[in-house]
Amino acid sequence: MLALSTLLLAPIVISCLYWIATSLMMVRFFRDRPREGSGWLPAVSLIKPVCGVEKNLYENLSTACRQTYPDYEVIFSVQDSNDPALPLLERIRDENSSVPVRIVVDGASAGPNGRLSNILNATSHATGQVLVYSDSDMHLEPVYLRTIVAPLADPCVGVACTLYRAQGANNLFEALELLSLNTDFVPAMVFATETGVALACPGASQAIRRETLTRIGGLAPMAYTLVEDLELGRAVVAAGLTIAFAPHVAVTGVDLPRASVWWRHQVYWEQNTRVANPVGYFFTWLVRGIPFAGLYVLSGGAGGWLVLADRGCCRYETPPVSSCGPPALSGERCTGVAGSSC
Repeated sequence: MLALSTLLLAPIVISCLYWIATSLMMVRFFRDRPREGSGWLPAVSLIKPVCGVEKNLYENLSTACRQTYPDYEVIFSVQDSNDPALPLLERIRDENSSVPVRIVVDGASAGPNGRLSNILNATSHATGQVLVYSDSDMHLEPVYLRTIVAPLADPCVGVACTLYRAQGANNLFEALELLSLNTDFVPAMVFATETGVALACPGASQAIRRETLTRIGGLAPMAYTLVEDLELGRAVVAAGLTIAFAPHVAVTGVDLPRASVWWRHQVYWEQNTRVANPVGYFFTWLVRGIPFAGLYVLSGGAGGWLVLADRGCCRYETPPVSSCGPPALSGERCTGVAGSSC
């Protein structure tokens, strides 16, 4: 029994040490990133791929038209001329006449990755020197464009990204997704970036110069990949450039009305992780301590329920958000199965 308890407790200890280290890295992650812009304000094309009407779509997309940026256009892109979101996109365009808003309807498919094809179609219509790709469920603060574009003033930076946190859960499944992303996915990205053990290039919020996109051969080759954002980052690094994270945390929502949708999305995230980093995927069992804490309770280990309660707090508690970059970071990404537009 002692040997069994020790075996079950070891991953919990390793998991706790991982989260302590990651928390310290998150503090350094934001502290070491300059917050002042360089004054470099190129023309920007803000591209929003859309597929269907999701929760809070009008509110989220409208924030794209409220940026404190001097020279930018907004491109909403759909792949189906009968997409139910089209009337809403037209409404947003009509309500924001001071901002150039275009709606691209293009069913062309470069490959099985529907989201990438949707973005690629919009990119062919963009006029900006910098292309910003932002998913439809992102709620953008007015300073978003200024912040994400700033790192690209450095010619050595190939792509700029922001982290993002999730909010707005209305049911159990959305709460599970929100907490999982806020305490697992993005902290893992910070850990990978700070330690250099893996490449992080989240696609829900990223910016790239047009010349860089041309240099790496464009987006089309990535339409046959599952994790297109990571492939973009790899191509940028292979071209001798770097990936930079802006000192900004975007906000995204969660839209999972049923258990089946939540489960399918969880499986999709696991597939992404396995493809992106097979070795890291295998060792995630060391940093997901709740199952082991449950087994420890069932084994009759001393103080088992206290261990489980401690793992629950360590795994799922979300710290309060601050304006200077919260430690609780996450993002519900606009990522569907291959073949869908979103």
